[in-house]
Amino acid sequence: MSDMLMKTARVLAIAALMLGSASALDGARAQPAGITRTDLQRHDLSVPGREAFQVRVDFAPGAAFGRHTHPGEEIIYVLEGSLEYEIEGKPPATLRAGDVLFIPAGTIHAAKNVGSVKASELATYVLEKGKPALTLVK
Repeated sequence: MSDMLMKTARVLAIAALMLGSASALDGARAQPAGITRTDLQRHDLSVPGREAFQVRVDFAPGAAFGRHTHPGEEIIYVLEGSLEYEIEGKPPATLRAGDVLFIPAGTIHAAKNVGSVKASELATYVLEKGKPALTLVK
């Protein structure tokens, strides 16, 4: 019996390592060079099926995060630098420190540091629980 338990434990451990490695690879692919995302907080909301998630995103000069969507609203506050946002159906907008932006759920958008110094934003998301926070769009 203990031999069977050891084999089962070994198989489960290997499966967990493989799953963890796959998740890390997915996260690495979603984060372009020159972009650093720092998760600050994530909490369930009083609205069933929703959660709030805050992230600091730092962009090196010239760094860009390509077209993507979120399964909920994104509220952006630019902390420093200059960021250009492309939101589907609207002309590009350049925001500077202190500027804010609201992006509706499911809206395709992209961001790029158009300045010569680091740019940073505080992104607050109100998301549907259980869905990926970000989906890349071709």
